[in-house]
Amino acid sequence: MEDFKNVEITGFYQIAISLAEHFASVYYVEIESENFVEFIPSKLHEKNPLPKSGTGFFDLATVGASKYVHPDDLEMVLKKHNKDAILAALSKSISYSLSFRVIIDGKVLHVRHIDVMSEDKKHIIFCMENVEAEYQEREVIKKTLQSAERMARLDELTGIKNKNAFFEQSKALDERIKSGADDVQFGVLMCDLNNLKTINDVMGHAVGDEVIQKTSRMICDVFKHSPVFRIGGDEFAVLLSGKDLEEREELLGALKKESWENKRFHSGPVVACGMSVFEKGVDKDFSCVFQRSDKAMYLNKSEIKSHDIVETLKKMELLEKNIPAERKRKLDNLFDALLTVAGESYIYLNDMRYDYSRWSLALIDDFALESEYMYHADLIWQRYVHTEDIEMYKNAVKLLFCPNTEWKPFCYRARKPDGSYVLLTTRGFVLYDETGKPEYFGGIIIKK
Repeated sequence: MEDFKNVEITGFYQIAISLAEHFASVYYVEIESENFVEFIPSKLHEKNPLPKSGTGFFDLATVGASKYVHPDDLEMVLKKHNKDAILAALSKSISYSLSFRVIIDGKVLHVRHIDVMSEDKKHIIFCMENVEAEYQEREVIKKTLQSAERMARLDELTGIKNKNAFFEQSKALDERIKSGADDVQFGVLMCDLNNLKTINDVMGHAVGDEVIQKTSRMICDVFKHSPVFRIGGDEFAVLLSGKDLEEREELLGALKKESWENKRFHSGPVVACGMSVFEKGVDKDFSCVFQRSDKAMYLNKSEIKSHDIVETLKKMELLEKNIPAERKRKLDNLFDALLTVAGESYIYLNDMRYDYSRWSLALIDDFALESEYMYHADLIWQRYVHTEDIEMYKNAVKLLFCPNTEWKPFCYRARKPDGSYVLLTTRGFVLYDETGKPEYFGGIIIKK
């Protein structure tokens, strides 16, 4: 356990936070000795039944479980989450999860325990995730969809109105417009979620579904007085009325600001937005308003993409040719910290400000790379990736920088000096500076 005593000094703690920040608690345990250390303080409750470090982890966990696991779940937890059961499960898979209820300060919470075996088979990372919000959201949606009539008009994934409901309400507005009614007042807001296809292709549809749900909540939180619809896989619409119609410019500005902050700090969905208002005597039907809003949304989408291109060019222009000694020392310290958790896996770490990276010697030897330290190493490494896997590889790296996505390991083939290919699994992470900009990009590469 000596390696863990100076985790903050080595930078190991910072990397641990980056990889596991969405968990309520994380412990690192040596299987044989049962020595353990806490990565991050418990977010569930202050009176954590486990100390920050020590020995006898499994016995302490059993005692702690009897104090806070829900009585109805305790027998199941003790049976399925003891040392023998965990090791048996991890002998068949790299990870093992178990969901149950806990009681914290008299309040019942749903949690998910995720255990991950290290590559050297000598350590386990124990992660506790608070999934109460996820559980409550499922319960709300489940109750909402109990009515068959409402099911036909509600989106099952998000719980908001669906395309059928949007068609019905737009048809009703269309009829009122064509009837010449004097009191027709409404607006249409169109929203399009960025990067959903990439998320689905690389991370899977479960992660994509989660991002869709978060997008739905974000739009509903801004436009509280108008119906919100999911009219496509990544498209949402709002029929503005009442107070939302009166304050539409302020609300649109608030939504765009939140989306921009999400993009800047990688903290939530990024959406393109477009809005239009019905003009009596100008718009002959609902589609006129809808098409104007849709056009404005695509214009905003182009602006977002143009900004990405400009930012990339700026970074290229500002990129220094030589990394200062102080930055190189910081890179080495973080690299040594990453080496602590990597075991026998390959590792790499890139200083994004200077596009300067360090690679493990084992990887250099196995793939005959030119040096342990390299500039523009991402472009160099892409030459080794199999041509059939290169697009997937690029999308996976791109997804790592997308806001509000849980990045999981992905597999691809890489070419060795003799021309043969080896299957690699990469787990990457990004470290951000105090302004929310990506500063370091690194990862652990496991050879199959």
